[in-house]
Amino acid sequence: MDQVLASLERVVAELEAGDLPLETALQRFEDGVRLARRGTSLLDAVEQRVEVLLEGRDEAVPFPGAGEAEESDDDDENF
Repeated sequence: MDQVLASLERVVAELEAGDLPLETALQRFEDGVRLARRGTSLLDAVEQRVEVLLEGRDEAVPFPGAGEAEESDDDDENF
């Protein structure tokens, strides 16, 4: 999650600088939207896990994409 947020912050900073060509800015905006959606998805999964824990259920709640998140976070550095 930290890498997603850091990547999103880099994208925002690049867009706020205002010195990107239009096509590049559009691509970076699309990257930012993908990162924001990924972050939202991760937060939703954490919220669901916390709710289950607070309800006192004894069932195991795996973190969705735990192994996948490590792989995907590497991809986020390419943004």
